[in-house]
Amino acid sequence: MQAPPLSLYIHIPWCVQKCPYCDFNSHGQKHSLPEAEYISHLLDDLAEDAKRVGDRPVTSIFFGGGTPSLFSAEGIGRILSGVKDRVNLQNDAEITLEANPGTVESEKFIGFRQAGVNRISIGVQSFQAGKLQALGRIHDSRQAQNAAGYAHQAGLRSFNLDLMHGLPEQSLEDALADLRLAIAQQPPHLSWYQLTIEPNTQFASKPPVLPDDDILWDIQQQGHALLQAAGYAQYEISGYSQPGHQCQHNLNYWRFGDYLGIGCGAHGKITDIQAGTITRTVKVKHPKGYMDLSKAYLDQQHQVEDEDRPFEFLMNRLRLVEPCPIEDYSRFTGLALHEYGIADKLARATDMGLLAQTQQSWQVTEQGRRYLNSLLEMLV
Repeated sequence: MQAPPLSLYIHIPWCVQKCPYCDFNSHGQKHSLPEAEYISHLLDDLAEDAKRVGDRPVTSIFFGGGTPSLFSAEGIGRILSGVKDRVNLQNDAEITLEANPGTVESEKFIGFRQAGVNRISIGVQSFQAGKLQALGRIHDSRQAQNAAGYAHQAGLRSFNLDLMHGLPEQSLEDALADLRLAIAQQPPHLSWYQLTIEPNTQFASKPPVLPDDDILWDIQQQGHALLQAAGYAQYEISGYSQPGHQCQHNLNYWRFGDYLGIGCGAHGKITDIQAGTITRTVKVKHPKGYMDLSKAYLDQQHQVEDEDRPFEFLMNRLRLVEPCPIEDYSRFTGLALHEYGIADKLARATDMGLLAQTQQSWQVTEQGRRYLNSLLEMLV
């Protein structure tokens, strides 16, 4: 067993308003943000987690939310300075911050870059007024396009646009028009994913009318062709990038890497080689409880049992288009392939054309990506 690469996730829980499709731990901004207080708690939280990883290098940081761009550039800089004091942050670490087009201007992006952020992820979702309204977004098409322009001008290493398809009452033409406009902004990275109705959201209680399966399939097929023709290579189920612009933080998740998670409700995964354990952690979810000095930041933790490790590894790894080195399985799970019947299950998936296998690697086939849920069910 070997320790995988280590990342850091930082959760900023506030947003201007809660979107009806969102099941993330986010809270609408009702008053002024307790930015300074929350940052102090984040850094104390990290100091506790840092004891678990020693001097292991941190290869990437991701500020997620909520809407991290609601924080000031000075606040983000304070966090990053505190991170460097507490963990071994690599000099070339990818540092991503999520931004809402309705909460940024050119100077703020430049401020984030000066604070140490080198990658921005902009939550566009759609460029069409009716779709943005249905999704509860606070920006308009012009603000989304302006935000992409600011990202180009800020001197960042890279940036991403988040775009959804399969939106309420969306036609094939609507979806492709959105995608063409996103491509026209020339982002180095595009996250293009289908809207899903998650439990405990407004959409779950009042489901909108979504496109049928035939339209969804046409959107995926024709959208994929558009992206390829524009020079974007698919490297993950919903991730497309120009050469050299894959999201390293997300790659670490899908490769079964480790990550510290600090902030309200943040999840973490930590491998302890000496003990032979993989531990998952969850922090206190609500901001009020998280910032209560009488309580610990850690809300839950559990060790991943041996019998659960194969599926957890494969569920993540098979999202990627790239081949998976077979040796990574034992290196990062501590298990042999013959345990829990995994070798037989993988052989069956290969026989069905869902996987391609060599002596060195597995790789999901095009058919396997189309029927990924069925493939994963076979591996449980």
